[in-house]
Parts: sequence; structure tokens; C-alpha cells
Amino acid sequence: MEIILAKSAGFCFGVNRAIEACYKEIEKGGKIYTYGPLIHNKNVNADLAAKGVKSVDSLEGCEDGTVIIRSHGVGKAVYDELEARGIHYVDGTCPFVKKIHNIVHEKKEAGNDIIIIGDAKHPEVMGINGWCENSAWITDNTEDAEKHVIGMDKNKCYVVVVQTTFRESKYNDILLVIKNSLKNVEAFNTICSATEERQSEAVKISQNVDKMLVIGDKGSSNTQKLFEICNKNCQNTSYIETINDLVLNNYGINDKIGITAGASTPPAIIKEVITTMSEMDGVKNTMEGEELTFEQMLNESFVTLHTGDIVKGTVISTANEEVTVNLGYKSDGIIPRGEFSSDASVVPSKTVQPGDEIEVFVVRVNDGDGNVLLSKKKVESQKGMEDIEKAYEDKAVVTGKVTEIVKGGLIAVVNGIRVFIPSSQVSGRFVEDLSVYKGTELSFNIIELDRAKRRIIGGRKALLAKEAEEKKAAVFAELEVGKKVTGTVSRLTDFGAFVDLGGVDGLIHISEMSWGRISNPKEVLSEGDTVEVVVLDVDKEKSKISLSLKDVTPNPWSLAADKYAVGSIVEGKVVRMVPFGAFVELEPGVDGLVHISQIANKRVEKPEDELKIGEVIKVKVIDVNAEQKKISLSKKEAEAPAEEAATEE
Repeated sequence: MEIILAKSAGFCFGVNRAIEACYKEIEKGGKIYTYGPLIHNKNVNADLAAKGVKSVDSLEGCEDGTVIIRSHGVGKAVYDELEARGIHYVDGTCPFVKKIHNIVHEKKEAGNDIIIIGDAKHPEVMGINGWCENSAWITDNTEDAEKHVIGMDKNKCYVVVVQTTFRESKYNDILLVIKNSLKNVEAFNTICSATEERQSEAVKISQNVDKMLVIGDKGSSNTQKLFEICNKNCQNTSYIETINDLVLNNYGINDKIGITAGASTPPAIIKEVITTMSEMDGVKNTMEGEELTFEQMLNESFVTLHTGDIVKGTVISTANEEVTVNLGYKSDGIIPRGEFSSDASVVPSKTVQPGDEIEVFVVRVNDGDGNVLLSKKKVESQKGMEDIEKAYEDKAVVTGKVTEIVKGGLIAVVNGIRVFIPSSQVSGRFVEDLSVYKGTELSFNIIELDRAKRRIIGGRKALLAKEAEEKKAAVFAELEVGKKVTGTVSRLTDFGAFVDLGGVDGLIHISEMSWGRISNPKEVLSEGDTVEVVVLDVDKEKSKISLSLKDVTPNPWSLAADKYAVGSIVEGKVVRMVPFGAFVELEPGVDGLVHISQIANKRVEKPEDELKIGEVIKVKVIDVNAEQKKISLSKKEAEAPAEEAATEE
């Protein structure tokens, strides 16, 4: 006979945690109540009852003791009542279940309708429903789902969660029905990872044995599902609660037997069953192909910890920003706020949630209070240093968040490692105020590394120079004379404006800014303006680009002959005086000359005697030469018709 025991058989960490919490309270003394049966196992609950623990379904009369909340969890109303009555309680809710509570509560408050896939009568599902005001629609089969979704509002937003011990294949089938019928569905696969592992193991073992034995309470949902899985793959599957249900005559000396157990099955019951079967002749005991002693099989799941170990654990809670982690050890692990991350701005409760799996460093196995002192920061630091060293060797680019502004530069954190970036290496240009970088993500190279002295220096200059060259080459490759491009005004000078075209600056000379006359670029542009310009010239060797702003619009002289016909009277503004006359702007870019002899019907010594800069006057068009950009105007002839009319009157 060969016995194959599933590694995951027996208590999961959530159940084990609730039981340990209860037994700790028993040691303290006093009255102890559990809100509903602590776990789905008659033997465990009977032992607790024998020790004076009372299971209750109401909080009436519990004010004189301690209430243990079972691993299945309870609704929000129970917590509210505990607080209102001032009852001391210990929360034994499995972290995976607590995670579902948080999802349901948050999504319900955001206006979503909740769908729970699971057994409506199971205490875990009832507790989950209590976090959305008991408003969830609950289903555990595709037939029910198909009927129900027909009458549901297709325009509402729905959030789906699933009982932690539900079969994944059934969950996927039901979810498909829901998604095919409803438009806005957000689904969270909240099946416990331990449940997935236990069920996967059951499939694997039951497919390769002659007979299968499932141990667990008949009222345990997850054990029932294990039986369903095993029975599907192995017709000779038995379901027992204790050694009393075991019929040894059913097993022959040549049988290959697989054994698994539910999450609420105590190790002692599993041990008793295996010990009894081992007394039969010719028994070989195996766990996943390795021959082991019975003691090894039963202790395989217990974790041994040493200072300096890096291990994986499951987050239980984040109370007061101190993270409690289950390690599969006899005591929970604690990550103090200061040991969570090298970045002091990181908030643990916003980074991890109950049920999340994380990797931690064992600082001390016993911190003096019986807990394991852990550090997540040290894990980041070890891995981060490896990444930093590799980046230094490969001359690769790393990315870090700037957490501090210090004398002479910045401190950036890369995977938990502090890197100093001197101010001279922060940018390609001098930066007067480095505080603008605080909280930002920067990419840089590791230019100096001394692990012994923990001296790590980062630099961006070479990286920025390389990026600038690449941008420059890309811009020049695209530029063509006559092409319209868009850029940002980066700098203004007396002679023009520089425009950033995406890493390369081009110059708009003052003469190319407007068809009209301007004395300063600030009359037309401001730094930061987005402008469309025309490329006049490109000199790749000298890295010079000439641009025109005025060429984006038509040359007003091209329409001047038609717009300002000879003999017409128009208005214009006096913009410039010369000894021989005055220039009048008819529109931006189009000026005409009023000769001194055409200013008035009298002798004029100086134009200034009759006209003022900025004055708007009427003039008559005498001649137009668009090619030479010349228009002759007469003020006195524009006024003549009015004077003649006055004389006739």
C-alpha cells in the first residue's frame, strides 16, 4: 500500500489564526464567546466548549467577556454593535475574507450593485453581504444566474466577488453568464490562494491513485468541494470526519491511496487516520513523490524561521500603519512603519491589503513580545542593490523617486536604495531651485558605486545629452524648407524669438515676425506661447534653423492692388515721419507714403506741423506698385471733395 498525503491538507492559515487567537484568550481567563461556531469542525468546537467557550448568535449578555469573531467574518452591523455596547472583541476574520469586505464596502459606497458568487446560507457569504447593507444578489449556479440576469438593469454598474472556498471552474462559468448579459461588470476573483492550491492538489492526486480519502467536517464547504473534485476523478473516494468513520477493510495492500483534508480539519485527526493506516503491513508514505516519515508529513507545513531569512507571508492587517503578516509560524510577524519602505512617504495601508502576499526579511524571531520582527525595506534593499550593481556594470538606465533635497543635490530611491545625484548632474543646465524635483520620478545612470562605503552616485548629464542628440537628429530629419511646424517659444531677445521644436531651437528673426513693423518681439510673442511657423532655412552642420511667423499668413501686398484701388479714399494710421513726408499704415504690413506736398492745400515746412504719430487720417490712393511694395497717398485730395461741397453751400 502506498499513501500520498496532500501537502496542503489541514488547517489553512486563516483558520489556524482564529483558533490560536481563541486559545490565547482561554489562557488569559474570563468569559469567552465566539460569534457563531469558530470553524466548521465539530471536534474543535466541542473542545472549545469543554474549555468554557460559548458560541452565540447574538451579542445580548456578552458585555462581561470577550467575543471572538470567527474566521468566516461577520457583517458591518456586528462590528457597529460591538462598538456601541463597548464589548471587547478579537477579530479572527481570515485576511482573505476581510479583503472581500473592503472591496464590497468601497464599491457599494461608490454606487455599484454587488453580486456574490457563493452559497447564500454560508456564514462567510452572509458576512460579506453585511458590508453592502445586505443588498447583494447571491448565486451559486449557472441556471439561477441565467434566469436572474434577464430582469436586471443592463445600464447599472455591477461588482462581482466570490466566496473564498468556491470552485474556480464553477465561478468562471457563472461569471461568463453574468458578463454576457450585463454591460458594466467589474469582477474580483477572491477565491483564496490556499483554496486554489488545495483544490489543484486534490485534482492532481485523485487522478493518479486507486482510492481517495477526504477528511473533514460534513458541514465544511471547502471540504465538500474537495470531495466533489476527488470523486469526479476517482470513483473510489471516501469522505470521513474522524477515525471512527474509517473502514480499513476498504483498502488493500496493493492500493495506492491519496489523502487530503479540509481547511478546518485539525492536524491531530489527520495524524490519527494516517497512523492507523500505517499499522497495516507494507505501507509506503509519500508526499508529492518523496518518501517521508509520518512526523515529516505532518510537520511539513510548519515553518522554521531564522534571523536573516527572506520568506513569503500573507498580510493580516495594517492597523496604525504597522503591518501584521502570517508566516505559517507559531507567531505572527510585525513590520513596523519604519521598516516598510525606504521611501518615508509610502503609506503601508495604501500599499498592501489583508490577503496580499509579500516577501519579508526576518530581523528577529522573537521581538520580546512573542512576535517575529520583520522588514520589507531590507528585502527591497538587498534586491535593489543587486539591480543597482547590474545597472552600473551594464551602464543601464535606472529610475528612482526623488525623496529628499540635500546640500549639493538630490536623494533618489531606486528599489529601496538611496542614490545621491549631485546638482551638477541633475540637468544639462544650471537649476537654481532643486525643490521642483521633489516627489518626481527621474531616470539616470549609476556613475559611481562603492558598496563597502554604501556610496552610490547617479548622473543624468550624459543621459540627457544623449537624449538631446537623439531628439535633435530626429527633428533635423523631419525638417524641410517651406514646411509648417509647431513649437514653443523658449526665449525672447531684442533681435527675435527662439522656438523649441522638440529638442532643437529655431530662430524667428524680428523681421520675420509680422508683415507690419514691430520694434520688439514682445509686441507679438511671449515665452511659453505655442506657435506655428514656416521653415525658411536648415543648416544641419551648424545646427541652425531659420523660421518665419509671418509666412504662415498670406503676404498682404499680394492683394494690395485690388484692395487699395487708385482713386479710392481709405483710412490709415500715421506711423512714421520723414523730412519728405509721412508713412501711413493701411493694415499691418502695408504702408503708404503721403508726400509732404500732399499733406495740405498750403505750403508745409515739416510733416510734424500737420500730423501726429498714431493719428488716424483719411487719404486718397494716388498710385499702387505692389511689386515694389509702394503706395502713394494724398491727404489733401482726400479732403478736397469735402472742401468743394462746403464752398458750393
